Amino acid sequence: MALLPILEAPDPRLRTISAPVEAVDDDLRTLIADMFETMYDAPGIGLAAIQVGVPKRLLVMDLQEKEDAEGKPVRRPMVFINPELFDPSEEYSVYSEGCLSVPDQYADVERPAVIHARWQDEHGGAHEERLEGLLATCLQHEIDHLEGILFIDHLSRLKRDMVMKKLEKARRANRAA
Repeated sequence: MALLPILEAPDPRLRTISAPVEAVDDDLRTLIADMFETMYDAPGIGLAAIQVGVPKRLLVMDLQEKEDAEGKPVRRPMVFINPELFDPSEEYSVYSEGCLSVPDQYADVERPAVIHARWQDEHGGAHEERLEGLLATCLQHEIDHLEGILFIDHLSRLKRDMVMKKLEKARRANRAA
């Protein structure tokens, strides 16, 4: 396994619309393992392949919501290949979202509270489920990446510009340190 570099806004590659995965094979499973290692190291709860420069309709997630007896997050890795959303609820929820490609910046984003999704897993198995809560929000966020959309695109222009200015200011401070 290997740590992969995560693309950061405003890298134009993040605006690429990802192509469908044609084959679920060992090369794809190696990419999946590398993506999980990269996501956990970052640390994050979701990562789309385009965020590591691979324009394929692939994403990995692990919400790590529960803790074991020692207080450590319980890992529940999930792989979504060629995911599709359908039948979103009319009810919306708001989450303060962040993104590994827009590091240390957060903003409230409104999305459908309940969605239905179809995808394949890393073995090629087909899945279809009704999802809600953080899982629904995170999947919508990651699928946006596959369409070349960042969470900041859901903000007003003023808020988006503010986030990008904060991001650039943080980068300058890190370079100066």
